[in-house]
Amino acid sequence: MREAVKAAARGLAWLVVTPSVLSWRLRALVIGPDRALEASTQAWACLPGLSGQYLRRAFLSRTLRACAADATIEFGTLFSSVTASIGARAYIGPRCHIGWAVIEPDVLLAAGVHVPSGARTHGMDDPAIPIRSQPVLKTAVRIGAGSWIGSAAVVLADVGCDAVVGAGAVVTRPIADRAVAGGVPARVLRMRDRHINERSA
Repeated sequence: MREAVKAAARGLAWLVVTPSVLSWRLRALVIGPDRALEASTQAWACLPGLSGQYLRRAFLSRTLRACAADATIEFGTLFSSVTASIGARAYIGPRCHIGWAVIEPDVLLAAGVHVPSGARTHGMDDPAIPIRSQPVLKTAVRIGAGSWIGSAAVVLADVGCDAVVGAGAVVTRPIADRAVAGGVPARVLRMRDRHINERSA
């Protein structure tokens, strides 16, 4: 019964967001898909509660590269790239900002996490040219399956599977699978494997 209710809610949400999806497609032709997506997600971000979760997911499943039917996207979260993908059972907490991110299954992003489209979203090599006019190099940032990213972290490089990134950390270099990292810039503090081995010894 519960699954049937969820399926009905997903279907209703799909219908409700259809005008917004059509609007996004039209605006994308004029201003580009990413800028149109930003505006749309700003509007959908304002809806609280469970209904907001269903509506955001329904909209994102039709505009992002991928968004799983059981992902959760909380209040205030904004997206800036249609190339983002959200895996099964992923949780994106309130007030996050997501660019070109590959969020794999079972990832947990706490509140206020920023995952922009890599570390070079603004060029700065030529001091004679304003930063806003310099070429950019957007790249995908992968957050591996089962990882947990703490509140207010900024993730500029890939994070491996089953890793933990502490609150407020700034990830500037790739983090290995099952690593626990923290700090600015983030560095590996220990490996989760070692903790498991010590506990079982």
